[in-house]
Amino acid sequence: MKPQGRQLRAVYQHLHRHYGEQHWWPAQSGFEVMVGAVLTQNTAWTHVEKAIINLKAVNSLDAESIVLAQHRHLAAWLRPSGYFNVKAQRLRSLCRFVLDSGGVEALSAMPTPSLRADLLAVKGVGPETADDILLYAFERPVFVIDAYTRRLFSRLGMVSGEEGYEELRLWFESSLGADVALYNEYHALIVVQAKDVCKKRPLCESCVLQKRCAYYSDGK
Repeated sequence: MKPQGRQLRAVYQHLHRHYGEQHWWPAQSGFEVMVGAVLTQNTAWTHVEKAIINLKAVNSLDAESIVLAQHRHLAAWLRPSGYFNVKAQRLRSLCRFVLDSGGVEALSAMPTPSLRADLLAVKGVGPETADDILLYAFERPVFVIDAYTRRLFSRLGMVSGEEGYEELRLWFESSLGADVALYNEYHALIVVQAKDVCKKRPLCESCVLQKRCAYYSDGK
């Protein structure tokens, strides 16, 4: 294994021992994961859950219902997730893509590079959203890079924090090897660590990664 692979796995093991299994993604179907990936942009998951409950309450948690819904109705259902007018448009675009592609089952048969390229072509779907969908809805070995990942690993001194999205994604994937279960759990652990401890103003004294952290060692 590459040296960076050993380091990355050591960080994972520390986090896993400290926090335990995270059991992500909280959804009942691949399509629900896709909806959640769009709605979680710029908001907390608790707000997304309320929007998904609204969709379920009106029997509209499916691609056809979302595409056919009037914009004002869809936006109202999505209101808890914030930016509801924009997210209504983005979710409708994603659902049209799902329907035009033959449904989730047809998408699941596509090779990962092709599926990723098609997702990125959907208006409002950026790399992080596409990779959330690939990893959690379609169980593809694609590592999700978010602001939490960039913050944590730059403070650990393992990346500069200035790398582009694709550079960081490929670094994680080449260092860890293709492992869906590992990527799934690792991303979830990064999120909980960054939300609870490695915040914008970090709580370094209570950090399980303290001894591995360049930021802490430098006394910042």
